[in-house]
Amino acid sequence: MKKVLIVYYSRTGSTEKMADFIAEGIRFSGNQAVLKKVSEIKNATDLNGYDGLIIGSPTYNLTIAEPVKTFLFLAEKAELKGKLAGAFGSYTHDGNAPGMVLDTMQYVYQMEPFELGAFKLKVHELAIFDQSQPTLEQTQGMRACQQYGKVFGEKLGK
Repeated sequence: MKKVLIVYYSRTGSTEKMADFIAEGIRFSGNQAVLKKVSEIKNATDLNGYDGLIIGSPTYNLTIAEPVKTFLFLAEKAELKGKLAGAFGSYTHDGNAPGMVLDTMQYVYQMEPFELGAFKLKVHELAIFDQSQPTLEQTQGMRACQQYGKVFGEKLGK
């Protein structure tokens, strides 16, 4: 069983909900998912022992959330070369952050970018408040997150 670390920042809960659904997908593939907020990662050694890394950042003002930017500088010191990389995030107007994060993982850390690329969802596509009656769009958003995680896990193998 492979182990995937999902590190994320979420101010409103949307990106956190995406992280939860992506973790479910990884588990569907038969692998282990570990969820951590960026504030829980204190040094580069906290990134050791994982076969893959997925980073979640919402897009604020057309860019990566500041806590994730800080995390990216810390992660640069970790041994991530060649590991499978994914990125995701929620947005309201423009979803630039996940692509910027994945580019950093590929070109700075020399990680292997996940074939599905950066994954993003508009906030209204997530059932984060009233999960008892999600809309069709919210259900599709949840399934898209789970599928992203499942395919990531399958790419890693077992």
